[in-house]
Amino acid sequence: MERPAWAPRSIDITVPSVSRMYDYYLGGSHNFEVDREAARRAMEFMPGLPKIMQANRAFLHRAVRFAAGEGITQFLDIGSGIPTFGNVHEVAQAAVPGARVVYVDHDPVAVAHSQTVLEGNEDTDVVAADLRKPQEILGSHEVGRLIDLNRPVALLLVAVLHFVEDADDPYAAVAELRDALAPGSMLMLTHASYEGIPLPPERAGGAVDVYRNIRNPLIMRSRDEIARFFEGYDMVEPGLVPMPKWRPETAPEDEDPYVFSAYAGVGRTA
Repeated sequence: MERPAWAPRSIDITVPSVSRMYDYYLGGSHNFEVDREAARRAMEFMPGLPKIMQANRAFLHRAVRFAAGEGITQFLDIGSGIPTFGNVHEVAQAAVPGARVVYVDHDPVAVAHSQTVLEGNEDTDVVAADLRKPQEILGSHEVGRLIDLNRPVALLLVAVLHFVEDADDPYAAVAELRDALAPGSMLMLTHASYEGIPLPPERAGGAVDVYRNIRNPLIMRSRDEIARFFEGYDMVEPGLVPMPKWRPETAPEDEDPYVFSAYAGVGRTA
C-alpha cells in the first residue's frame, strides 16, 4: 500500500484507526483502504453508521454555539479526531471572535492533519495526548498557552468515551478533568448505547465486534452508566437525551431512526 504524503511515517497504515473510520463515515479523504474496509464491515451490520456520525457532528455544532452564547470562550476538545468541515474552532470563533480552542487526540494522523489545518491560527492548537492521562493534557504547553483554567472552559468529550474500557476507569479521568476546571465550566458529550438502536442487539453487536477485532473495543453503555459521567455537573435542559433531541433545530421525528443510537448531554458546574 502506497503511503500518502500526508500520512506520518510513524503510523502503521495496515491497521485500521477509529478516527480515520469516522473520517470515512463523514465523507472525508484522510483514511486508508484498511479503514474503509473495516467501516464497510461495520456498516453491513449497522448501515446507518454514517447518519449517526452526521448527527454527532450536528450535536457538536449546537453545543458549541450554546456554550458560546452562554459566554464561554475556551474549548478543550478531547478525542477531536481528524478535522472535517465545521470544526469546533470554526464554529466557536464564528460565534465569538478570539475564542480559544485546544484539540487533543492520540491518533498521529489526526494530530498531523490538525496542525496543518490550524497553521496560522494563533487562538487554536493541538496536543498529542490520551484522555486516560488527564495530567498530560492539562500540563501540556498548548493548554498552558491558550486555556486559562481559572475561567470557565467547555470540555468536549464527543464520541470518545465509548472507546475507553471500564478497566481504564473513564469515570476517574472525567472527574479529574472536571476538578481541574473553574466553576461555570461545561461538559459536552455523546456516547453510543444499545438502547436506541433500531436493530436487535445481536445484529448491532456485529458492528461492535468489528471494532473489537481491530483492537479498538466499542463500549456500549446504558443511559444510567452514561449519566454517571455528569457527576458534579448540573444538567442543562433537556438533560441526557438521544442526540437529535438535544435542542434540535429540525423536527426529531423527521430524523433517520439510526441517529437515536447515542445519547447526548451538556452539564455545567456550579
